[in-house]
Amino acid sequence: MDEARHEETPGARERVSPRDLLMDAVAQGMLALARGRDVLDRCLTEEHGVDDFGFDPELTDDVLLAPLRPLYEKYFRVDVEGLDNVPAEGGALIVANHSGTLPLDALMLQVALRDHHPARRALRLLAADLVFELPLIRTLARRAGHTVACMDGALRLLERGELVGVMPEGYKGLGKPFAERYRLRRFGRGGFAAVALRTGSPLVPCSIVGAEEIYPMVADAGPLARRLGLPYFPVTPTFPLLGPLGAVPLPTKWTIRFGEPIRTDHYSSETLEDPMFVHKISDEVRDTIQETLTTMVRDRGSVFR
Repeated sequence: MDEARHEETPGARERVSPRDLLMDAVAQGMLALARGRDVLDRCLTEEHGVDDFGFDPELTDDVLLAPLRPLYEKYFRVDVEGLDNVPAEGGALIVANHSGTLPLDALMLQVALRDHHPARRALRLLAADLVFELPLIRTLARRAGHTVACMDGALRLLERGELVGVMPEGYKGLGKPFAERYRLRRFGRGGFAAVALRTGSPLVPCSIVGAEEIYPMVADAGPLARRLGLPYFPVTPTFPLLGPLGAVPLPTKWTIRFGEPIRTDHYSSETLEDPMFVHKISDEVRDTIQETLTTMVRDRGSVFR
């Protein structure tokens, strides 16, 4: 009898009707649709945010970072160094170089700290105004805990003990020509240094190698960029020549290195009123990142190894 039952099972599975298969597919589709609707609702409503920036940690971990993790682990094969230089708790400002035509470096930095830091720290990025002018993108950015790059938002986050990320080169770094790769642009007016000084937060220099080569920008179609309201319109060896296929980034090998923190909690309040001192701190961070980038680029092997 046991033998008969054992032989009967495969036959029973083979006799599953097309109707049953169709119903099962419909059920799975409905589950996927329900999950998608839930995600959409959470993106479009304010009630799920845990703070006044609209941050949704669960949505960020389960949905927003999910498609980025394969890029991080398998495509760019990111190595991260110096994570012990990033505080496990309390406010700190991560200051990084910016490059690559599209801001994938900021997203990979977010994954590195959330998935690989021992304290699984959430990085609250200070993003450009354009991010918050795009209907869907601005909502997703808020759900991921990010805010527009301004002193007020940065101060509030640091005072709450958050880990804040800033890329002071902005569009000038992101959209620089391939011939100028790994040469840092100006760090603006040093606003990030003023924020760190006001809150006594450490500044952690961060150097990212690999992002410069994902979209080698050989020209900027300025007139088209102005017509579209964009800071630049990249022309690469594959885009726009190959259309959507040209938007696929090259699979370069990345390294993210965090340097030793620069303390700011021992300076007197008078330093806040001295713009020259603020610029001095800003330049110190910039010089540290530039020296590290130069060393990393010199010592690395193939761009694609």
